[in-house]
Amino acid sequence: MKIQHADLTPLGWSEWFEERAACGPDETVARVAAVDRDMLLVMDQTGTFRAKLAGNFLHRHRSPQELPCVGDWVCVQRQPSDDFGLVRTLLERRTALRRRSAGDTVDYQMIAANVDHVIIVQSCHYDFNLNRLERYLVMVQDGGAGPCVLLTKTDLVEPDVLASQVSRIREAGVTAPILTLSNVTRQGIDDLKRMLLPARTYCLVGSSGVGKSTIINELIGRQRLQTKDVSQTGEGRHTTVRRELIVIEGGALVIDNPGMREFGILGAEGAIEDSFSGITRLASGCRYRDCSHTDEPGCAVREALDAGSLSREHYDNYLRLRDESAFYQMSYAEKRKKERDFGRFIKSAMKDLRKK
Repeated sequence: MKIQHADLTPLGWSEWFEERAACGPDETVARVAAVDRDMLLVMDQTGTFRAKLAGNFLHRHRSPQELPCVGDWVCVQRQPSDDFGLVRTLLERRTALRRRSAGDTVDYQMIAANVDHVIIVQSCHYDFNLNRLERYLVMVQDGGAGPCVLLTKTDLVEPDVLASQVSRIREAGVTAPILTLSNVTRQGIDDLKRMLLPARTYCLVGSSGVGKSTIINELIGRQRLQTKDVSQTGEGRHTTVRRELIVIEGGALVIDNPGMREFGILGAEGAIEDSFSGITRLASGCRYRDCSHTDEPGCAVREALDAGSLSREHYDNYLRLRDESAFYQMSYAEKRKKERDFGRFIKSAMKDLRKK
């Protein structure tokens, strides 16, 4: 298939998007680099420019996951001489990185779209947390991107501590690539640069202060993102305030994110089964097909736990994520049903008013 928008290939465009592109005759394709409410910074083959969501688009799309986020491809109406555009259409996403919205509202919050690889950044000094890493891996698996683990600040721990952390990750069944890096000694920087390929999109996620912005400044080759000194505990201070898509030296595209220490899982049962593949394999030997792996007789998962071949921490985190995802998915389904029922009520009421 001939790619009509070949000049967008350096920005991550591919045949997959070409097959699904449906822009109007007076519209062009652009990629979202940053979002500020209904205002966007987008980029195309000519450079970057500002755009706003069209009124009819906002009217037709109310859910947060139906609105453009960083990494999305959109159809923009813009005159050649204008430096401002109007977003008419959001193109289908190939991958999506999302989490449950904070607070009492049960809904999705989009983090990034059309990401090829997600780099999960953890400091091996103060921030290393295997349970949180497994949570990130579920989120990545659920969205369809490929995961990579990056352990930073290796200069602050002894080699045996770092080796133990890598071993714990592997024992948990994580098969994703693991890189180690120090922004002080620059150990691992070249390995990271070699991994980042032109026209591929990478999203960095992790807690505040683990060194994401410092890493991106290193990749860009200049001080673009503000950073702050490390505290006496080795903990960095969070500086990134919004998500932004950046083209780095060498042609790769990188999305930096504000720190995410806590985030909820919603409707990710399949991703949990894939991320905890060792437990999934054990479950095939359970006596009952609907075994919950808690107190049923003949549970192969519990037998492995009692025998010591399955880590208690790994097992507890599996149950926690599974139950959390199921609970919020049920609440989300109820919320959507209420919204649909209310929409039908409004339509019926408006129809009755027109008859009078």
